[in-house]
Order: sequence, then C-alpha cells, then structure tokens
Amino acid sequence: MTKFQVAYIPVGVPTFHLESANDQFDKSVKMLKGLTEDGVYPDKPLLSIEDLKDYLDTLNPDLIIFQNNTFANSAYATEVVRKFDCPVLLWTLREPVIDGGRLRLNSLTGAYSAGNLFHHTGRENFEYIYGGPEEDKVIRQIDATIKAANIKHSLKSLNVAAIGHTPQGFGFGRALDADVTRAFGASLESIEVRELINKAKSYESHEYQDLAEKSSTVMKNLDKIPSENVDAYLRLYKAYTEFVESKDIKAIASRCWPDLFTEYGTPVCSVLGMLNDDLVAASCEADLYGAISMYISMELSKQAVFFGDPVSLNEEDNTVTYWHCGMAPCSLAREDTGAEIGVHPNRKIGPTMEFGCKPTEEVTIFRIGREPNGDFRFFIAKGKALDVPKQFLGTSVVVETDKSALDLVTGSVKDGWEAHYAVAYADISKELEILANMLNMKVYKY
Repeated sequence: MTKFQVAYIPVGVPTFHLESANDQFDKSVKMLKGLTEDGVYPDKPLLSIEDLKDYLDTLNPDLIIFQNNTFANSAYATEVVRKFDCPVLLWTLREPVIDGGRLRLNSLTGAYSAGNLFHHTGRENFEYIYGGPEEDKVIRQIDATIKAANIKHSLKSLNVAAIGHTPQGFGFGRALDADVTRAFGASLESIEVRELINKAKSYESHEYQDLAEKSSTVMKNLDKIPSENVDAYLRLYKAYTEFVESKDIKAIASRCWPDLFTEYGTPVCSVLGMLNDDLVAASCEADLYGAISMYISMELSKQAVFFGDPVSLNEEDNTVTYWHCGMAPCSLAREDTGAEIGVHPNRKIGPTMEFGCKPTEEVTIFRIGREPNGDFRFFIAKGKALDVPKQFLGTSVVVETDKSALDLVTGSVKDGWEAHYAVAYADISKELEILANMLNMKVYKY
C-alpha cells in the first residue's frame, strides 16, 4: 500500500491581483501543514496549464484539494480529472477586499467552472468549501475531509475476518468477499470458530500468562469466576490474538452463541471486549458490517468503541439505551465501578463484561447497512452518553440524542435498519458523511 498523500493544487491565471493570490497561497499552505504531515505542495500558485501539468506529474494523490487561487477556466480541472481518479475537495477563496475597486481573485467564478467540469465528467461526488484559510469552518471541513480520505485509503489495505457464520435470523451481518472488496476495497478472511477453539485448547499455561496479567489489571472480580472458565477465556484470548496478528487483521466478526457455550463451555464476550481495547474492531454474532462500522469509528475517534443493540427508548429523557450481553471494552467502563466481570445473562457462564459505560459530552452512533437492492448506506446520529449506571445485565450506554430519540427509533425501524450499532466516544459525524460521499453511499441522519 502506497503512503497516503494529500495534494494541494492551487490554480489561477496571472492577470489577477497576484499579491493577494500569493498571500492566500502562503496562508493555505501553512494551514494545511498544520492539519496533515502527508501534504504535497507546489512552490507557488500554478498560473498556467504547463505549470499545472508539470506539478501533476509529481503526484500520486489519495485526496486532491483543488483551490481556485484566482479565477481559472475549466481546462485546469480537466487536466486533473484526466490524470487522477481520487476524492476531490474544491476550495473557493473568499474575495479578500470589497471596496468598489478591482476584483482581486474571482475565485468563485473559477469554482463554478471547475464544479461544472467535475459534474459533467462523472466526478460529481466532490466535496466543496467556501472561505479563507484562517476561518474555523474551513479548517474544520478540510480537516474532516483529510481524515475521511485517509480512512478510504486505509480500507484498501484492511483485512477483516468472519469467524464462523451468523446465527439463524442474523443474516444482516453476513458478508460476501466480493461485496467487501467492491464496496470498501478490503479483503475478507473466513475461518470456522472451531479452528480457534481447537487452537485455544492446545496451549500450555505459560503461553498466555501475559494475557492473564493484562486481564487481571483491567478487569474487576475476575477472581470470582470459576478458574476453569477463566483459563478457557485466556486460552481463547490467546487464540484470537494470534489469529489477528498472524493475518494482520484489524476487524473481526465472531460467532458467539451457541457454539462457545455448548462446544467450548466459556463465552467469547470478554475476548471481544479486550480485542476492542487493543483497537482490533471485534463484533459479536458474526456481524461483519458491524465490525467494519466499528473499525471506521475507531480509526476516526482514535479509541475503542461500544457495540450493541438499541434496547430501550425513553421519550421523556430523549434517550436510547444501547446494550449487549457483555463485550464492551474495559476502557469505556464507568470510573465508579470499573470494568466489572460477571456471567452471561442468559447462559449464566462467565466471564463477560458487566458494567455501565462512562459519560461523555459527544458520541456518534454509526452503522453501515444495506438497502433492499443491496446498496450500502450509512446510519449517523449524534448525542451524548449520560452518567447513569448499568441498565441491564451485560454492558450498556445510555445516549441522549441530539434530535428526537423517538423519531430516531421510529425512523430507523421503518427504514429497515439493522439491530447492531457502533457508539463512538467522539463527534465523527462530519467525517462519516464525507466518507459516505467518497464511497458513493447514501447517508441517513437521525
């Protein structure tokens, strides 16, 4: 995989006010260098087609920031479209002075020329921003676009794994390798859960002693779980860890019930929670698209994320509770309880995670889903995680949504959304919207 590259392409013509153009160029480069270490910049604005062509020959971009440094006709955009097929952010500079005198830049008319060209050459999914390089909204939009493009680039080298099949009635998470590659550029590895169970059974105790020490450090009450179940959990943690490391896998979707209870005697829940803290996106019930949703959320938020079902609506508090049997990452546990350990609420076998999640002022609820015709789509909602205790046996987070929680639930049920969601502890909504556009996927905002 080539190194991620952001190419700044400032175009114009020399007949406008070059002092103003150069000032905006310098400020733009300074701002972009503050946002990314992966930028490539010309020495000066590109004021002729010849200069543009020479500069384009030096690039291998994953994101193009195409700026009308002054007016430029559509021939400039044509050269870019002819040479590259990657996401584009079209950036219009604000006119620096309006005083009844000379039009200094005329960047906006240039943007119309470029936008028209992009639209009529099948590149209409470009991003757009209007404003100067020192404006907060411009910085935020460009930063979000760079982050989204970086995720799109990382998906091309992403290895994901389906460990076992989805249970009966959970087919919404099942994925085909061709779909995963076509839509995201990722590679899908498939393995039966029994292979990891057999691997887990083969270890000597000294081979997973490091994981025992790590687990006892972050988990509370692990010593209250029968020793044979703790040992089985550690063996399974070792097997899953070796598998993802050997295959360079960053996201897994693991089968859990009934096999891990009936064939192995110990749940996989805590293993998945620990992997999530290791920043390996790990979903349960073999939900592969849930795992990819978690991976994207982790990459954007730079921390572990919650994964679970919407199980309770409170219209008065405007909240939705997200819950699962016990596979949340320990890092999300409430400070007053810590990452307590218990047993599975239905099977009564441990160890499983058993805590409410900590509060935070910003969360993003995210899901990659499918339309009835098979097209992919993004579910995005925002809110905050409340300071409330565990709601049910297992792990839970209560989200007060920015918009109506009732509308969120009603709309997403009627729109046919899946039952699993990633809850990221950050506002990554803008980046997700931009990424959806780059991947040509529809966004549903609730």
